[in-house]
Amino acid sequence: MTIGIPVRDLASSRTWYERLLGKEPDLEPVAGIVEYQVGGVWVQLMDGEPPGGSWTLRFGVADLDSEHERLRGLGIEAGDVQTVPGAIRYFDFADPDGNRLSWYQELD
Repeated sequence: MTIGIPVRDLASSRTWYERLLGKEPDLEPVAGIVEYQVGGVWVQLMDGEPPGGSWTLRFGVADLDSEHERLRGLGIEAGDVQTVPGAIRYFDFADPDGNRLSWYQELD
């Protein structure tokens, strides 16, 4: 699966996502596109106008509290941790273009 995310400034978005994901892109298949493999999914950044709207890209993590602290330490405005009892804990944030992202951890 590949999820394409249009961004206004690929160079600055690339830097932001490298910090977020803790790695450089895995592929740069053509000019104007970089791709990160995250688990079994490819996250593709491409030059373009962000669509806005009501979509959110969610990533499962093993330690939500650590990730929340790490992102805030990077200066990313991560929202407060929310809990859905018996299901998940999560927090939301956005990239510099307003594309919505979320980290979540499943509860046992």
